Amino acid sequence: MRATDWCLSSAGAALVLATSSDEQHPAESVVDGSETFWTTTGMFPQEFIIGFPKCVKISKVAIQSYLVRTLRIERSSSEDPVGFEECIEKDLERTEGQLQKEEFPLPEFQATYLRFIIKSAFDHFVSVHRVIAEGAAENP
Repeated sequence: MRATDWCLSSAGAALVLATSSDEQHPAESVVDGSETFWTTTGMFPQEFIIGFPKCVKISKVAIQSYLVRTLRIERSSSEDPVGFEECIEKDLERTEGQLQKEEFPLPEFQATYLRFIIKSAFDHFVSVHRVIAEGAAENP
């Protein structure tokens, strides 16, 4: 059985919240599956929450970003985006002139929401190009 990337709008994902907005680079770009990206408007922490269409089992989480220094990923299995639990917090390596492509080694878990918190950055602004959460539907 092939894993689904639940962080795509084509799989039913929706951006529930983002703490900054830029009309040229909107936060919805992280779920649209295209070459677009979201850029923050400075000041940290910044965060965004992605909601799934149902409770899903996640077996892999990855992010493609630029200039993110410290990232925390949290999950919630509630019907509403509340009661988040930390999955991982990690300092990313700085990459000059190319995207940070980071995959997080996590045990399989259930979630209806993922919250990505950018706690600090290598510059005043960061960009998030793609997030990936692969897994299967909890109740097919």
